[in-house]
Amino acid sequence: MTKRNQMHLMLQTGIVGNHHGAWRRPRSRVEDAHGLAFHAWIARLAENAKLDAVFVADGLSTMGGHRYAPRSFLEPFTLLAALAGQTSKVGLVATASTSFSEPYNLARQFASLDHLSNGRAAWNIVTSFLGEENFGSEPLPPAEQRYARAAEYLDVSMALWDSWKPGSLVIDRDSGIYARDDLVREINHEGEFFSVKGPLNVARSPQGRPVLVQAGSSELGKNLAAQYAEVVFTAQQSLEGAKAFYRDIKARVAAHGRNPDTVKVLVGATPLIAPTKEEAGDLRRELAALIHEDFGRERISKRLGGADLSQVGLDEQIPPSLLPGGETVERIKSRFDVYRRLAVDEKRTLRELIEVEATSSGHWVFEGSPQSIAEELITIFDAGAADGFILLPTYAPEGIELLTGGVVPLLQERGYFRTEYQGDTLRSHLGLDDFPDQFLHAQQHRSGANA
Repeated sequence: MTKRNQMHLMLQTGIVGNHHGAWRRPRSRVEDAHGLAFHAWIARLAENAKLDAVFVADGLSTMGGHRYAPRSFLEPFTLLAALAGQTSKVGLVATASTSFSEPYNLARQFASLDHLSNGRAAWNIVTSFLGEENFGSEPLPPAEQRYARAAEYLDVSMALWDSWKPGSLVIDRDSGIYARDDLVREINHEGEFFSVKGPLNVARSPQGRPVLVQAGSSELGKNLAAQYAEVVFTAQQSLEGAKAFYRDIKARVAAHGRNPDTVKVLVGATPLIAPTKEEAGDLRRELAALIHEDFGRERISKRLGGADLSQVGLDEQIPPSLLPGGETVERIKSRFDVYRRLAVDEKRTLRELIEVEATSSGHWVFEGSPQSIAEELITIFDAGAADGFILLPTYAPEGIELLTGGVVPLLQERGYFRTEYQGDTLRSHLGLDDFPDQFLHAQQHRSGANA
C-alpha cells in the first residue's frame, strides 16, 4: 500500500453532543434541536476547519429512551438538503437503512442530495437493529437475511445510479433532444428481495454515485464493507484492536479484488475535551453526575443482549452467568462484544459501564486538552491503525469549538490534515475515484462562457 500522507476527519453532528447527560448542561442547545440555525452553525464550523464531511446518525424509533434523553431528531435527508444550501465544500453523510425502505426511493434521494450539494453526498449504510415495530407486524429478520438484503439493495442502487451514463443529458434546444436513449437504460433487476425495472428518474449526479460508508464491525458487516464500502466507520477501544481491525478490513478488501488504498478506515473518537487536562477531568465528573441511573441501567442491559441487571448494584460487577452467549445476539453484536469484554475481562462495575456507554456508545474516549488529544490521534494514525477519525463531540457547543478550533489547527500545523480543500466533491476530499456527471461540466462551461 502507498504511504498515507494526511488523515481524514468527519464530524458527527448533534445538537447536545454524544454524552447522554450533556443535554442537561446549562449551556447546551437542546432547545434548538429542531431548527436549522444551530445545525448550520455546526456544519459551517466543520467546513471552516476543512473537514471531509459532517455525519448524521439516524434511527427509526425512539429506542425507548425519550423520557431521559433527547430521542427526537431530524430526518437526515431533509436536514442535509438544508445544510447543502448553507455550505459549499464539506461532505454530507446521511444514515439510511436497507431494511425498511426500497432501493428506488433511496437511490432517488441520494442522487437528489448529490445534485443539490454539487457532489457532496454520502450514504452511511445500516441494516437496523431496532424499529421493526414501526414497519408492520413482522419481527426483525435474522442478521444473515438483513445483510443479504443489504447486498442486493446496494447492487440495485448502484445500477440505478449508473442507469444514466456519462453524456446522457444532451439538452439541445435546437434539435429538441433532452437525453440520449442509448445512454439511459433500464436495469431490469430480478432478485431474491427486489424487482426493479429502472431507469432512475433523476439524472446522473455530480459524483455519479454517493460515497458509500459502512459502520458494521461484525463478521457480516466487515464482509459487506469489504465488498462495497469506500469508508468504514468502526468502534474501537485500543491501539492493538484498531490495528487488527485495520489489517483485517484491508485484507478483506484485497480479497474482493479491490485496491485497499481506496477504502478509508475511520475510527470513532469521542473526545472529553477541555482547555486543560484538569478541566477535562472536571467535565467527566460533571457529565457523569447528569446520567439518569434508570436510563443508564436500561442502556447497558440492551448493549449486553437484554441481560436482566435489575439485581446488580451500581458498584458491583456483572456476573458472567447473567450474559447471553454471543451466538444468540442478533442486534448490534459488535457493541455486545465490546461491553461483554469490559464487563467480563476488565471486570468493570455497572456504574463504570454506564459511564462508558453514556460517554462513548462504545467508541474510543480521549480525555484531555486539544494538545493531548491531537497527539493521541497522531499516534493512532502513525501506527497504521486508522486512515482518520469520525469525531463524536461529547458535549456542545463548546466541545465542537474546541475540536474544530483547537485540535484541527494543531493537526494542520503538524502536516497531518489539510489546510485547504483541493476539490469540490466529497470524493475529491477522500481521494476516491469520481464518477463524473457530464451535465455538471456542461453547466460550468456555459456559466464560464456567459460570464
